[in-house]
Amino acid sequence: MNEALLTFPDVERLIVDNLKNRPELAEVKVDNRPPADFNGTQKVVLVSRTGGAWIDDLHLDTPLVELEVYGPDKTTAHSISLAVRAALLTLRGTVYGSAVVTDVVETEAVRWLPDYNRPAGNRYLTTVRFSLRPA
Repeated sequence: MNEALLTFPDVERLIVDNLKNRPELAEVKVDNRPPADFNGTQKVVLVSRTGGAWIDDLHLDTPLVELEVYGPDKTTAHSISLAVRAALLTLRGTVYGSAVVTDVVETEAVRWLPDYNRPAGNRYLTTVRFSLRPA
């Protein structure tokens, strides 16, 4: 492989672009940064790459991604989290720019974790490892 042509896909954008077009998430704001007026009670999914590594011999990027899901109450936030969880698994085989998603594996399933910076918020977290190859 010509290393000069190697580009890493933006896994945050890949997830945001795919989730924001899902009909079951139509009322949910999905992005990698919170909205300007965000206080933790809106229906929001925040996507952040938190780690991972490029495996050179395999030409494989393995980003670790955390999804913070918020809602106006705990039940709503949990329901959105479950919809996000199911939607992420459908990304296997997706081509995005110069990459293809070869695998999606949960490393930590949906879990409740209050956001102490936003005490009125209702937050669930999910951590997922993606495997991305150049297309």
